[in-house]
Amino acid sequence: MLKRVLTIAGSDSGGGAGIQADLKTFCAFGVYGMTAITAVTAQNTHEVISITALKPSMVYDQIKAIAEDIGVDAVKTGMLFNAEIIEGVAKAIKDFSLPQLVVDPVMVSKSGRYLLEPDAIGPFKEKIIPLAHVVTPNLNEAAILSGISVHNPEDMKQSARIIHKLGPKFVLIKGGHLSSDEMVDILFDGEEDFIFSVQRQFTKNTHGTGCTYSAALVALLGLGYSVLSAVKIARRYMDIVIQHSLELGKGYGPTNHLAPLFLKCGLNPEQGGLNW
Repeated sequence: MLKRVLTIAGSDSGGGAGIQADLKTFCAFGVYGMTAITAVTAQNTHEVISITALKPSMVYDQIKAIAEDIGVDAVKTGMLFNAEIIEGVAKAIKDFSLPQLVVDPVMVSKSGRYLLEPDAIGPFKEKIIPLAHVVTPNLNEAAILSGISVHNPEDMKQSARIIHKLGPKFVLIKGGHLSSDEMVDILFDGEEDFIFSVQRQFTKNTHGTGCTYSAALVALLGLGYSVLSAVKIARRYMDIVIQHSLELGKGYGPTNHLAPLFLKCGLNPEQGGLNW
């Protein structure tokens, strides 16, 4: 049976991030994707125009509908937006014993728009982070969660230890914002650091990379991979989708979530067009 993976996140009308990115990534990994939408955003490659949050009860009911019928093998959270939604999501995760939770602490868009209200950071740390199997902050998010500045790999290690004390089993700090030719991600399991280093690909088309990375990770956990193996495979996947990122829109274009499938079919990833 196909593995069932749920994303609890916001909708990106431009298709590059949020649940749209998650579903494309789930498809690339051959898992059955499901969604519980927390907020609807009107956005494109260069700005978030507006945000409408759903009622917490509606978010809870989406999760309930899925959990009580289809079932869930792994779940991720993305944009949760406010304290009320956070409380409802945390309750649903516990009520339905949702497994393999990957928490992507989405806080600010590339254009600078808040995707998590500032007064929701405390509830997020108290109610969501402790439930996580893996939490996946970037440098800015790691700094907010840990309360220290994060500018280099040593800072990342220290921040990971502070975040780990909040309760997640694993902390994966993503180093995409490091000012170097290498991108370094650090996974901390409570005892040991695992360092993943790859050559940076210089492109502006990185909209939705955080969503895509965490979606790849949760898909792989749903498929039964260990966290360490899942990070290694997800990192390789990210290299491919960034290498073949799409020149769409006037701002930060999206990654090419289905590029690995096009390549396997002998097609140009930038042109697509599978013919069955």
